[in-house]
Amino acid sequence: MKPSTEDRTKGKLHEVKGKIKEKVGKATNDPKLEDSGKAEKNAGKVQKWIGRVEKAVGE
Repeated sequence: MKPSTEDRTKGKLHEVKGKIKEKVGKATNDPKLEDSGKAEKNAGKVQKWIGRVEKAVGE
């Protein structure tokens, strides 16, 4: 798998996991879990963006 594709795939995975953590944190009134989910979701978005940039510049 190309690095750009791998970054986009892993980024999406982290984004989804982060959304789940965030929702569970809200539902259980756990601000630490909610914040952890937000951080992971944002990190996933950044990783996806990096994968797009790598693809655009030709890796």
